[in-house]
Amino acid sequence: MKKLMLIRHAKATHESGYADFDRPLKPSGMQDAALMATLLRGQMQIPEIVVTSPALRTLNTAEIFANQFKIPAPLTDKRIYEASENTWVKVVNDLPVDHNFVAVVGHNPGISHILYYLTGQVKDMPTGAVAIITFENDDWQSISEEDGKLVHFDSPKG
Repeated sequence: MKKLMLIRHAKATHESGYADFDRPLKPSGMQDAALMATLLRGQMQIPEIVVTSPALRTLNTAEIFANQFKIPAPLTDKRIYEASENTWVKVVNDLPVDHNFVAVVGHNPGISHILYYLTGQVKDMPTGAVAIITFENDDWQSISEEDGKLVHFDSPKG
């Protein structure tokens, strides 16, 4: 059985002077990410690893979660940045075979699209939102449309 935690990056600045890729988290975004990670840790929802887009706001979000979970530093996958649904499916299918519970930090609209693709559930993924999906599949490579069951959804907005 595989388990996937989808995390949308926390609130980032929209101030001018930053390229989209280099936008940092706002202080409120850092607080929201720490809060969500702490809540998940309290529920014993701790992934083995975190994989993230290399964009600054997703990388910072992933680092906050990894620190709160006390797991290794996040791995980056440049495909996640501006990923289409097809690319997202490849990212999921390529997750490390030796891990059964993996968190992936990404961006909208892609993260909302892959949540729908994997579960059939229509959910808006606001900044800082977390969705946990379970799969009966024994390997990441076999996961495809509507194979997953949404078992947890939360966001800092409630």
